[in-house]
Amino acid sequence: MRVLLTGHQGYLGTLMAPILTDAGHDVVGLDSGLYATSVLGPAPSDPPGIAVDLRDVEVDALTGFDAVVHLAALSNDPLGSLAPQHTYDINHHASTRLARLAKQAGVGRFVYASTCSVYGASGTDDILDENAPMRPVTPYAESKVRVEGDLVDLADADFVPVSLRNATAFGFSPRLRADIVLNNLVGHAVLSGTIKVLSDGTPWRPLVHARDIAGAVVAALAAPADVVRGEAFNVGSTDNNVQVSDIAAEVAKVVPEAELLVTGETGGDPRSYRVDFTKIGKLLPDFRAAWSVADGAAELAQAYRTHGLTQEAFDRRFTRLAVLADRQAAGTLDATLRPA
Repeated sequence: MRVLLTGHQGYLGTLMAPILTDAGHDVVGLDSGLYATSVLGPAPSDPPGIAVDLRDVEVDALTGFDAVVHLAALSNDPLGSLAPQHTYDINHHASTRLARLAKQAGVGRFVYASTCSVYGASGTDDILDENAPMRPVTPYAESKVRVEGDLVDLADADFVPVSLRNATAFGFSPRLRADIVLNNLVGHAVLSGTIKVLSDGTPWRPLVHARDIAGAVVAALAAPADVVRGEAFNVGSTDNNVQVSDIAAEVAKVVPEAELLVTGETGGDPRSYRVDFTKIGKLLPDFRAAWSVADGAAELAQAYRTHGLTQEAFDRRFTRLAVLADRQAAGTLDATLRPA
């Protein structure tokens, strides 16, 4: 297929573009460039791309594509709370508008990057499948829920949207994110010699490697239309349903010189949930989550050391909240989001 990949210069998109190309697709990117220079290690090789804010995309940009893979968003929960109106404008309104324009342009398939955080404060120890109630607790997660519903409404015989509810991502990408749990704990361990867990360590988190998310996208593009039209799939693996204390223990194994501290100062976290991945295994059999949390911790520790990660870069350049909080404080947030 000829595929338009939004967010190709982000954490996931940087890894996904070459994986889609290796699967035989002709990939073109679309990105505002907000994190294009946030690189650790050698600069990645990007596909040809369109520099535009998601809110400013017009139908001509989508003409001639067989599929859109939509990653671009303001991510994650703390960032959504920092700038909720921008989060709803970009993550919800602009995403739904993009899908409508894609349908108008004759794009056949629309693969949407949703999130398991739609389950939010589940209030249960049950393992949640795709039919479980969605209880988002942040603007970021709420925007994902809204787009999923809009995509179902847009689905028809010629337009095939599918929502991939990705577990919390982890793993090394040249365009690093330091604000997701495993990446963050490994970074602190390497840089400060401390693995500090502020909660009591009991919350459950489903995790998935960034490369496995790309594998799920490849499977969703290849699947028969009737299998995925209007459907949602949890993306991850049962083995990677882990508690925060388990994640910290894996970090301690790969950074043994670091001290593990579970302070419990913030108590429990209401966002605790385990996720069922049976559906994706049955309906998209080409997908398999290959990376364990232990594999990811080892990969990250090696990459941080090899590429000389610094504390300043970890705290500022690779932390999404810090990047945009600085812009918001300076009154330049909207100008930052839209490329010159």
